[in-house]
Amino acid sequence: MPAKGYVKIDEERCKSCELCVAVCPKKVLRVSDRINSSGYQPVEQHEDGCIACGMCATMCPDVAIEVYRYEEEGE
Repeated sequence: MPAKGYVKIDEERCKSCELCVAVCPKKVLRVSDRINSSGYQPVEQHEDGCIACGMCATMCPDVAIEVYRYEEEGE
């Protein structure tokens, strides 16, 4: 199944709680190797396959995730 969307993560707001990683049905999120200004390792989308379900954004207590859906042809 092709990717239907992608996530944008505000790395400065992310506190590495990993709740989004746990709920992602396609397992496209992971904790990155980078460190933000608060000393946390923010989450990143590490592969394609996002279905734009929004579960990660709903679960995020820091409101650090935005989910985008690709426009399909004909829209």
